[in-house]
Amino acid sequence: MVNKAAAKLRAQLAEKDNIIVCPGVQDGLSARVCLDEGFKNLYMTGAGTAMSVLGMPDLGLTTVDDMARNAGMIAGLDRDVPVIADADTGFGGPLMVARTIEKYIQAGVAALHIEDQVTTKRCGHLSAKEIVDVGTYTARIRAAVAARENVGDDIVIIARTDALQSLGFDEAIARLKAAVEAGAEVAFLEGMTTKQQMQDCVKAMAPTPCFLNMVVGGVTPLVDRDEAKAMGYSIVIWPIFAMTAALLAYREAAKELKETGMNKERRDESGKLLGGVRECFEVCGLTKYSNFDKEMGGTSFSKGV
Repeated sequence: MVNKAAAKLRAQLAEKDNIIVCPGVQDGLSARVCLDEGFKNLYMTGAGTAMSVLGMPDLGLTTVDDMARNAGMIAGLDRDVPVIADADTGFGGPLMVARTIEKYIQAGVAALHIEDQVTTKRCGHLSAKEIVDVGTYTARIRAAVAARENVGDDIVIIARTDALQSLGFDEAIARLKAAVEAGAEVAFLEGMTTKQQMQDCVKAMAPTPCFLNMVVGGVTPLVDRDEAKAMGYSIVIWPIFAMTAALLAYREAAKELKETGMNKERRDESGKLLGGVRECFEVCGLTKYSNFDKEMGGTSFSKGV
């Protein structure tokens, strides 16, 4: 099976002096906006999936079907744009991890990451995280790699460890190295608390590509794309950027409607309406899909939309 998205991501990873910047998206609209703005990669956030699909916090409440379904919807919006997806712990032991890999491959994602927290996991930037032993962790990675090979796909396997919080930097790096020996291709050290740790991680894991998680309000110092690139990172994600923007905008609009009894129009300096219903439909493909219908001989939109 040829996974075009995975092949594209692998080519991006192989480019010298390149860094892949992924906006975190949680639903169709956030993904569409990022595609419209020209992003070449997307990241499906597990935290955002929990909040947008379930209305729940990131406390291990999503199922593999919740996550794979959302990842597939996002990946299906533009098959030319590689999607990296959160796969939590793989949702169980080796058999369940293998099933998770198969579902994510069917969803069409380019890469996924699997972590070493217990199955009842939580966001990597919360406290009191519990982790499994290194043997259980590497079994998850081996199962992921074996499942990929059995399917004949080339989805990229990213190993994440949350061991830094409880076991320290050296043990966390040792776990990532064990995961790479088990077949993982990218290293993801979650919850770094200093820029020195961020730099040391890349040096310790070389030549394995490293993955950086930038969470506003989290424990890791925020750096921009250029600084992350200078540190040597290959991929940087901003998993809650769309979620944060949505939360702030929803709250402002809800307060306005509650206080005034109406949702007011927003217009730019030229008087153009911003965020109207047609603009919402257009960013999701209104013209594209209605034109396709007409080009194929359909009549549903012959009088316009």
